[in-house]
Amino acid sequence: MPATPTSPRETAVVNGLELAQTLRGQIAAEVSAATAQGRRPPCLCVVLVGDDPASASYIKGKRRACKRVGFESIEHKLSEDCTQAQLLELVAKLNDDEGVDGILVQLPLPAGIDAARVAAAIAPDKDVDGVGPLNAGRLLTGGEGLFPCTPLGIMEILDQSGVPLEGAQAVVIGRSMIVGKPIALLLQRRNATVTMCHSRTRNLPALCRQADVLVAGVGVPKLVQGDWIKPGAAVIDVGVTHLDGEPVGDVDFDAAQGIAGLITPHRRGVGPMTITMLLRNTLRAWQERNRS
Repeated sequence: MPATPTSPRETAVVNGLELAQTLRGQIAAEVSAATAQGRRPPCLCVVLVGDDPASASYIKGKRRACKRVGFESIEHKLSEDCTQAQLLELVAKLNDDEGVDGILVQLPLPAGIDAARVAAAIAPDKDVDGVGPLNAGRLLTGGEGLFPCTPLGIMEILDQSGVPLEGAQAVVIGRSMIVGKPIALLLQRRNATVTMCHSRTRNLPALCRQADVLVAGVGVPKLVQGDWIKPGAAVIDVGVTHLDGEPVGDVDFDAAQGIAGLITPHRRGVGPMTITMLLRNTLRAWQERNRS
């Protein structure tokens, strides 16, 4: 579990990989106990369209994570010239497949395919990436569902780090459907007061200085400077941009040292938790299907 700082000037660096491994161990134990009783393991199906190297790398990591916790992992690879109709047909088949618990269509999709329409086609109880409109609506209205993995990972980091959220001032930089909007809603559920910021926000540094919890997820290298951070704040860096071949976060990590109470690094920070929450969502979907 990540350590909490002992003084306002000591910045705790969250080890997201260590936390992810602990949570994956718990998932593996639950799957092992179920399969020992003769139940089939959870099954995650990943669909890749085209030959994007980054997407292929992400899928490799997800396959490896599934294997380590005892999940079955299925992959469908479609060509770059696959039509939207062909992809939707595959999604429909996977929706009907009783042996599949979770469906993830890897983004980005080639030009000519409407990602929103594809997301809407995935059965809500198999939408383990939390990208479909029904799960988004459940999040908005305070219901239960399968929610986006990166925001769930952020909440887990905050909870495991002992960050108080009740009544906290939270600032979220970014308004995407994958990170910004859902993390704002999850923080509101925990009674934080949330300010959402974006590229047109005025006085962004001043707003950030008010934050007890600051989440940066816009993909702008070192956007958040040290003097933007409230002393003792929890700083969650989601963005990763490659500069000169090296990954750089949205927060100036070095400048945040000695100011932030805790911070997630751009390596081994939020990333490992995102895949872990995908596994947890798949486990939850499998559990719900076995209850029905």
